[in-house]
Amino acid sequence: MNDASPPLPRPAQQPATLPEVSLLDILIGFFVIGATSFGGGVVAYLRSGLVGRRKWIDDETFVELLSICQTLPGLNASNMAILVGDRLRGSAGAAVALFGICLPGGLLMMAAASAYAATQAQGNSSDAVTAILHGVSAAAVGMVLAVTFQLGRKTLTHFADFGFVILTVIGVNVLHQSVLLVLAVVGALAIFWYRPRRKPEGSPQP
Repeated sequence: MNDASPPLPRPAQQPATLPEVSLLDILIGFFVIGATSFGGGVVAYLRSGLVGRRKWIDDETFVELLSICQTLPGLNASNMAILVGDRLRGSAGAAVALFGICLPGGLLMMAAASAYAATQAQGNSSDAVTAILHGVSAAAVGMVLAVTFQLGRKTLTHFADFGFVILTVIGVNVLHQSVLLVLAVVGALAIFWYRPRRKPEGSPQP
């Protein structure tokens, strides 16, 4: 008779606990992001604010949520606010996050539109305004590239990942297909590539 006791089952992996965040913290956090982000650089500000500064989510979760935002209609910033707010505090968190990130942009755009209209009505030269906009656009592109590099180092871990990136670039920039169609095709290929595979019979179990 074997007296050795059977091995104990492994405990199920516990999901990562979410940080305790109040609705006021969510409102302030997304208000700051909305008030300090510029154009396409909003992705950089989102990652810096949500992952780096406040640590509400990690890089892996940020990439997953950003992927969802890219495949759904609407702006990435507002979509991300809804997803993160809902993740932290449910429907109330989503509503507060959406309000917080949209409020400063709406107020600033109203002020900018009024100032621009007044400038045009007076017949003043808009060279200075144009130069400022060009500078902001260049900075936004630079921030997007920086975030792309930072996220790529942590999420592109297999050679197949780079292949999917190349296919996406070719589909959008070379073949001029819609982003939604390219994401659907490349996403289907990625699902097929990373599908769970059956282990050969007789292989040792982990």
